[in-house]
Amino acid sequence: MKNVDLIVPCYNEAEVLELFYAEASKTADACKQYAFRFIFVDDGSRDATLDVILKLAQRDPARVKYISFSRNFGKEAAMLAGMKYSSGDYVGIIDADLQHSPDLIADMLAALEEGYDVAAARRVDRKGEKSTVSAFSRLFYRISDKMVDVKIEQGAQDFRLMRRKVVDAIISLPEYSRFSKGIFSWVGFKTKWFEHANRERAAGKTKWSFFKLMKYALDGIIAFSAVPLKIALLTGMAFSGIGIAYALYIVIRTLIYGPDEPGYPSIITAIFIIGGLILFSLGIIGEYLARIYLEVKHRPVYIISQTNIEPGTAAPQGG
Repeated sequence: MKNVDLIVPCYNEAEVLELFYAEASKTADACKQYAFRFIFVDDGSRDATLDVILKLAQRDPARVKYISFSRNFGKEAAMLAGMKYSSGDYVGIIDADLQHSPDLIADMLAALEEGYDVAAARRVDRKGEKSTVSAFSRLFYRISDKMVDVKIEQGAQDFRLMRRKVVDAIISLPEYSRFSKGIFSWVGFKTKWFEHANRERAAGKTKWSFFKLMKYALDGIIAFSAVPLKIALLTGMAFSGIGIAYALYIVIRTLIYGPDEPGYPSIITAIFIIGGLILFSLGIIGEYLARIYLEVKHRPVYIISQTNIEPGTAAPQGG
């Protein structure tokens, strides 16, 4: 019998956890040839999420395991902690809000048994999502296709099942600023994609705002591409060339027609354009420097407050 660990990142998900546990348990019970564990990762929730998880662990101590962070470190940290503390032959990641359907797990396991290393879900629609968020998401995938060094599948989700060797490869990557969609693609391995229709949240509210999604997309581009730095370089070179050409034009025009009256509006316009480009370029460089700064401090990705996973199967404290 093979062991399957399902990692469930949780942040303020108290309203939906009982529903998730009931649906995931049905799936686990139906897959009788596998032994399941649910690894709930409480990402510093401010509601009763941890209390609900503790009750589930008391009710089902064999299957329900948990990790509780000392504060909110983000979903990326929660997924990393779950993978480091997992020990199953197969390891999955699934959201607690039931927008990822546990019904797909049986088919994903069958794909792994066929010889695939990863069985991953790909969203094929964005029903129930705000139009601005949907448009921004589509724009991100178009930009990432052009700029990012790895191929990120259109509509790719964190919802997936992986063989142990894939998980070991992912947690071996030491970076502090993590973008899992890019990391999943970067490590490679043979992947089978499953089309997954968007589902409404079973309960509670989404934790993702437009600005959080925008920051997440920016993190992904910076983590896997140096193209923004090249854009800043090329833009600077282009405007330097324009400036040199314009200076030559002024010299030649002055020699032919004599000095001209200075144009205040054109000077102010040039200052604003060039000043904006300089600040834009400095901002790009600053984003990369900020990530270097975070990496060189070597702080842990997360800090664990409590867990019921036995020390012999756990990674060291912190991430």
